[in-house]
Amino acid sequence: MSVARQDIVSEARTWLGTPYVHQASVRGAGTDCLGLLRGIWRTLYGAEPEAVPSYSMDWSEPQGEERMWAAARRHLTAKSPDDLEPGDVLLFRMRDGGVAKHVGVVSETGAVPRFIHAYSGHGVVENALSGPWQRRVVACFAFPLEVR
Repeated sequence: MSVARQDIVSEARTWLGTPYVHQASVRGAGTDCLGLLRGIWRTLYGAEPEAVPSYSMDWSEPQGEERMWAAARRHLTAKSPDDLEPGDVLLFRMRDGGVAKHVGVVSETGAVPRFIHAYSGHGVVENALSGPWQRRVVACFAFPLEVR
């Protein structure tokens, strides 16, 4: 079975309007950015690839550990952020010197790229990948397009 990039974007869009709830991953009821990614994975591939341990809002910042980045490397395919395609996963560093702890899914590329993410205070939204967001991108990954 294969997954098309548009399947990823279409599934992400079904989460639009879901309220932001830390550590949740239930479409329509509540999710955070990682929960959105987990929900997309479950719909497209079945069970999640690994159990997600409980995490705090500061997401490994006190230890300086790049836990989210390491998990992305285990299950997604790293690629250049200069070659964005719909369905790619973006990893963001929200402040200088902090760990990368926010993710979103590219929904459109071209002159006005867009991405879908769960954002505290806003829920799941689709935003322009504007300059301030682009400056925070530290890594880009692709979902596996072939299901094993």
